[in-house]
Amino acid sequence: MISQRIVIKENEDIFSGHNTNDPNTSYLQNKRSFSHDSVLEPCTSIDSFTDDLSTIILANGVKMPLLGLGTTHSGGYNHEAVVYALKECNYRMIDTAKRYGLEKELGEAIKESGIPREDLFINTKLWPTDFGSNVKNACKISCQRLGIEYLDMYMIHLPIVPDSFESPKKIKEETWREMEKLYESEIIRTIGVSNYTINDLEEILDFGSLKPHVNQCEFHPFYNNDEIRKFCDGENIQFMGYCPLAKGTILYEPEILKLAQKYQKSSAQICIKWSIQQGIPAIPKSRKSERVEENCQVFDFDISQEDMEFIKKLGEARPKKVMNFDNIQNNFNLPDGNGREVSVWDRVTELHPYGY
Repeated sequence: MISQRIVIKENEDIFSGHNTNDPNTSYLQNKRSFSHDSVLEPCTSIDSFTDDLSTIILANGVKMPLLGLGTTHSGGYNHEAVVYALKECNYRMIDTAKRYGLEKELGEAIKESGIPREDLFINTKLWPTDFGSNVKNACKISCQRLGIEYLDMYMIHLPIVPDSFESPKKIKEETWREMEKLYESEIIRTIGVSNYTINDLEEILDFGSLKPHVNQCEFHPFYNNDEIRKFCDGENIQFMGYCPLAKGTILYEPEILKLAQKYQKSSAQICIKWSIQQGIPAIPKSRKSERVEENCQVFDFDISQEDMEFIKKLGEARPKKVMNFDNIQNNFNLPDGNGREVSVWDRVTELHPYGY
């Protein structure tokens, strides 16, 4: 394995290739581990960089918040809600992607919040049309749009190679090596992937010099993704969940509502807590400030082990996957700038009261 290093840059053009930091700076190679049955102690704050109960430690020693603010596409973004999340609710992780077309708006919200850059964990994603030699430039543009000099995490959004590339295997290898270069040059603090299956991860392990620090996949009470989670645990890759509320589709499930009543919490809080109590970061999304606030109030209670297992069995009995990439080959193209095209796989209802 190559050395896993991270130094926060100051007053330096990080894309120039010039590095003045000590190359021997290293992080502890330990990681807080959670079993699938572990339970975190209650915490009333999500001040992620001062409260160890609300963070996890990745394989390279970088702290990552257990709870973050997910973002969505145009039409689902609310500037005021993002600023409110950062200033009033102490969210410190923001998850976005080039695909969402919101990087510039998020950069403005971050600036308006007044939260110091070093207190934030910002993640964005590489879109497949930027695979290969364009990785570094794509990262640079994302940083410029976000108004930042470095990323806390940069992920490959999908393992699917567009038909425009001649050799999928070759382009995957080239893309990962370019990601490794970004990490080694300290432009990004951690390197990750999203929506990767076990086979996709095994490919990287075969040809890569560096393992992904994180694999972000769909995860909620009705979609446990158990096999991939266990594989990631075995390879010291942090599993991270998106869609913790299944786009709102599980919030009115009778069993979830009963648990919400039992714990005097909302059904959304039960779903989010179920994830983070297992040590799996969650990134719920909402356009509404009141929902953003509600979603972060999950550190003042624990779900019993019996109820944790009950929730898991719900998903095993009737799994409900909400993301579908079957038609993605026809929907790779993006307009330039911050615009986007709506595709069949990312449409969400505007009618749900949770705004998902």
